[in-house]
Amino acid sequence: MPNTPKLILPPEIIDLKIQRMAYQIWEQNAAVSELVLIGIADNGCVLAEILATQLRSISPLKISIIRLEVDKANPLNSAPSISEDLNGQSVILVDDVSNSGKVALYALRAITAYMPSKISIAVLVDRKHKNYPVHPNIVGHSLSTTLQENITVVSDGTKLLGVYLD
Repeated sequence: MPNTPKLILPPEIIDLKIQRMAYQIWEQNAAVSELVLIGIADNGCVLAEILATQLRSISPLKISIIRLEVDKANPLNSAPSISEDLNGQSVILVDDVSNSGKVALYALRAITAYMPSKISIAVLVDRKHKNYPVHPNIVGHSLSTTLQENITVVSDGTKLLGVYLD
């Protein structure tokens, strides 16, 4: 009998966690006037857009959003790149779930092709299964899982609708 995914974060709790994440980002970047959010496609971009909306409502920060395509299964197939100038910028790399750190590591390669003044990583869910020395600075929800379990973030393209464990 197949396992039914278990809802671990409903939309209203996701909204509260994102609001808290936005305040953390604002606190950690209060000394800058501009902030670049780089969302890893697809749900990382949705989260980046929601965080940008929250940040604009609580801070005077000028927010830019960049979409970054990363082949999550095999990131060496096509190295991600960013055409916008990130030199001297405060950058937040945003994704929905952090697992081994591999995707963030390859995304960071694209960011470190420039000389940003600061790089942080924000994720909605951190699974704590790091194989690479890449850890998020801003975490909505931390969850210990087995390696066989999977975390799925469901979105409609503009809103995060739920986080499931299966």
